[in-house]
Amino acid sequence: MAEAGRSVLVTGCSGGIGECVVRGLQDRGYRVFAAARRREDVDRLAADGLDAVQLDVCNSSSIENALDAVLERSGGTLYGLFNNAGYGQPGAVEDLDRDVLRAQFETNLFGLHELSTRVIPVMRRRAEGRIINNSSVLGLVAMKYRGAYCASKFALEGLTDALRLELHGSGIHVSLIEPGPVRSGFRRNAQAAFRRNIDAAASAHREIYAAVERRLAGSGDAAPFTLGPEAVLKKVIHALESPSPKARYYVTFPTYLFGVLRRVLPTSMLDYVLLKASGAENR
Repeated sequence: MAEAGRSVLVTGCSGGIGECVVRGLQDRGYRVFAAARRREDVDRLAADGLDAVQLDVCNSSSIENALDAVLERSGGTLYGLFNNAGYGQPGAVEDLDRDVLRAQFETNLFGLHELSTRVIPVMRRRAEGRIINNSSVLGLVAMKYRGAYCASKFALEGLTDALRLELHGSGIHVSLIEPGPVRSGFRRNAQAAFRRNIDAAASAHREIYAAVERRLAGSGDAAPFTLGPEAVLKKVIHALESPSPKARYYVTFPTYLFGVLRRVLPTSMLDYVLLKASGAENR
């Protein structure tokens, strides 16, 4: 169980993984701060008994104000940070303009980086802390029509690895969580991003985009190997409480499978497997 009163900040708590994690950690005895971008989500979380703060990871002032509020409420301490906020931008790479790709990185990488760099000095003062970054199986392998998301998660993997090495011996441990399919609002948000930013009718991929939209319109709950967000909570708890937390935590069978395949298969064979998987899901 948690050491009494240890404080943890979790981003992206409007639902899904983030909300599950803050509730699970609170039940475990942590002082949890649930961060969400929209005011209505913050108010709902607060009404449900959670200590909630408004935080938009794409806005530096919002990051500063939210962290100031957390530190004021926690007495200037923060033991854990779970960087969970993020979304997926679907679309073929050739259909992504610079602004769309930049927006994907602002949320999935740059905001996470800025928040982490503001938190690290707080943890250094106590010579202890845990930073946990939520990546994806698509930070290990790439799939069609997910280029923006894959790029942001591949970058997150490299940034996190470097940070882990740089903080070695500081008392601050850094871990990655790499989920595959998990029940959440991820597909709904991805569909909105697709419709907002991709001109499907003008694309060379317009025929397959109809299948992509059908996939995104589904909840994904019945997809093979899908787990509930509790599977991520379990890994977050280990990363927070283990004397020797892992560098990487796989979640769901596809992550374990592709984690092995990318190490043992030549690129041509891995491409074959990934093309078959993409074809199956976009029929």
